[in-house]
Amino acid sequence: MLQINQIIDIVAGSLVCHSENTIIEYLLLDSRKISIPSSSLFFAIQGVHHDGHRFIGELYHKGIRNFILEKVPQDLNLFQNCNIILVDNAVCALQQIVEFHRNAFALPVLGITGSNGKTIVKEWLTQLLSKDYNVVRSPKSYNSQIGVPLSVWEINDQHQFGIFEAGISRPGEMERLEPIIKPKLGIFTNIGPAHDEGFASREEKIKEKLLLFKHSKVIFSCADHKEIATLIKSELPDVKNITWSFKRSGDLVIKDVALEGNMIRIHAVYNKLFLNLALPFSDEASLENLMHCILVLLYLDVKPDEIQSRLNALQKVEMRLELKEGINGCYVIDDTYNNDLAGLTIALNFLDQQKQKEEKTVILSDLLETGRDESHLYAAIGDLLLSKGVKKLIGVGPTITRNADLIKVKSIFYPDTASFLSDMKTADFNEEIVLVKGARIFRFEEIVKKLQQKVHGTVFEVNLDSLSSNLNFYRSRLGHGTKIMVMVKAFAYGSGSYEVANLLQFHRVDYLAVAYADEGVALREHGVSLPVMVMNPSLSTFDKLFQYNLEPEIYSFKILKEYLEFIKANDIASKIHLKLDTGMRRLGFEEKDLKDLVGLLKSMTNIRVASVFTHLAGADEGVHDEFTQSQIEKFKIFTEHLKNELGYSFLRHALNSAGIIRFPDAQMDMVRLGIGLYGIEAGGLLQDQVQAVGTLKTIISQIKEIKKGETVGYGRKGIAERDLRIGTIAIGYADGYDRRFSNGKGKVLIQDKLCPVIGNVCMDMCMIDITETNAREGDEVVVFGKKPSLRDLSQAIGTIPYEILTSVGQRVKRVFYSE
Repeated sequence: MLQINQIIDIVAGSLVCHSENTIIEYLLLDSRKISIPSSSLFFAIQGVHHDGHRFIGELYHKGIRNFILEKVPQDLNLFQNCNIILVDNAVCALQQIVEFHRNAFALPVLGITGSNGKTIVKEWLTQLLSKDYNVVRSPKSYNSQIGVPLSVWEINDQHQFGIFEAGISRPGEMERLEPIIKPKLGIFTNIGPAHDEGFASREEKIKEKLLLFKHSKVIFSCADHKEIATLIKSELPDVKNITWSFKRSGDLVIKDVALEGNMIRIHAVYNKLFLNLALPFSDEASLENLMHCILVLLYLDVKPDEIQSRLNALQKVEMRLELKEGINGCYVIDDTYNNDLAGLTIALNFLDQQKQKEEKTVILSDLLETGRDESHLYAAIGDLLLSKGVKKLIGVGPTITRNADLIKVKSIFYPDTASFLSDMKTADFNEEIVLVKGARIFRFEEIVKKLQQKVHGTVFEVNLDSLSSNLNFYRSRLGHGTKIMVMVKAFAYGSGSYEVANLLQFHRVDYLAVAYADEGVALREHGVSLPVMVMNPSLSTFDKLFQYNLEPEIYSFKILKEYLEFIKANDIASKIHLKLDTGMRRLGFEEKDLKDLVGLLKSMTNIRVASVFTHLAGADEGVHDEFTQSQIEKFKIFTEHLKNELGYSFLRHALNSAGIIRFPDAQMDMVRLGIGLYGIEAGGLLQDQVQAVGTLKTIISQIKEIKKGETVGYGRKGIAERDLRIGTIAIGYADGYDRRFSNGKGKVLIQDKLCPVIGNVCMDMCMIDITETNAREGDEVVVFGKKPSLRDLSQAIGTIPYEILTSVGQRVKRVFYSE
């Protein structure tokens, strides 16, 4: 915590307004994530496509009174009783403030960098060291220029050890993070292709990452990564490099590795000390991540028997918030992997952005090892719950129960999870969003099981972070002021309309588009207030359009005349969207229709054209570029004529996802983002810049041994050409797994191996050849995701990714998550 007067000196800023010397507890960068307004400091960060200054008026009305700005507000009189500090760069100011805060603490800090494994290593080290220290660490994957200072700000007097991760994407960034983390110990996990595009070479990237450790005493690394080892030696000659290796060249040498069921057993030597350790995970990535952790424990003089004891208690790291459909019309937010104040704040922000239900309930365990006085801690929690609109709290644990009087919302308390479960009635939860947030020892997963809607083994996981990333990627291609309409028709391309639309609303897109009025009605009923265009209105749904403030697409004289009569009969006003046909030859008014169209529109003063648009027929393929350009030119001529005749302006939009990439000069007033949001770059030019959003998963229901010559499935189409192990998996064509994937056309991923379908795909299941794996019943199967991708599947059966994605049946339950 720092006082405003201290902060003025730290950032060397100009004091534009001064009210009182407020104590700052919360650093706020997102106007949508306010915690406690009175003790928050907002940083107005300017970027190419965002400007925090746009929201300072909104923040003022929500109670924020402390601001760091890069430009003075136009009307200072609107900001009474405020502290406003003017700086050149708000991000630099944030970093300076937290660097000052960090220097007030002498605790040992370990910094982690590398291409992969940073977050897992951090979380596992926290578990492994929690017996010896009160550890403060980065929440989630907070490792950026903004994430690092927000993490380090959490240090307080009670903490005894810090673990913070740092990631960079271009030169110069680590130089700013090092004095904020100030690590005496460091881990360099590995090096890979991530962010290669930001550096001249792999060597430059390693050197930049090593700047994190320029004042460290010790670096822990794998000696087998020769590039890293060589550059540590040359760049940081005074820093001790303690290494592990498979190749007899490290301080910790692994002599033997053996797979034992779900564990890996290693025999190793460290400084003449012989180690025989069983690691509780069986994959190669976990082995590498754990070796870094074990090396740190050995350096800190933890004995081998104690290391094994702690490894036995090590838990898998689930770094994601999951939003699941629950019983009785509820949604359940599952965040049961840990519980600390930073994590609780993140989870409450996620809860706050969900608008699908008005009622919000939190089931919360004791917060462990926060380093804060419990009365202050639970008073802060009480304020947080109140500020996020939580209507009810169920507290579990002796400490939260002891501080019940500090909670300011309706609440009930239980001494332990078993007590709550025995008293829990599922009927008590109805049409609400329930956040389940608990430390692992409270076993809140049992609560989640009771609350979530029962599902079979097939689920479609939707990564909300990837959706956000894809949205930001396409936004980065837009000119200043270009609006964005996002298509959420067809159940948001199979991804879940309400949840996706709610995220888009949080990210302040300008418009949504749905195919039918009922889809728009459902969005409204689930808390979506954005403008919504309905692409296929009909006479029978006009009343719903008006009732739910939905805006129709008008593409023909028939639908226009019917809508005009409805408007006139009900004496109401409405916005409409006109579709022009410039070459798609599907729906829309043509050039010959424009005169009569204008006449009709002029005859009705209570109709206003909100936008005029066209649909490009071949924007994704270069062979059609000349035709696409002709469409664009026609559209410009048609819309200019309409504007002149109507006497007012409207939004013009022609570009779809492919067009945004391939025809940037035709953005006009708005673009329409569709399949690109969901991870398919339709033109194929920048596929590596968008992220897979959906992962369709199932399980192996049963395994059979098949002899050579035996047949598998309906029609005996699968013929074993050798002895096989086959697995029956819980997905079929009723779930959207096309029958064309039969007989080897389809392949699924098990244990990082692609396994072909054998025989015909059935309605609810299919069979796969798992001979080359050691898979077992109940194992996870990836139908599509990063591998195999939607493109892989669509190419296998001669279709397009759209069809695969939108075919995922609605009986397949969706799980939405944020990492």
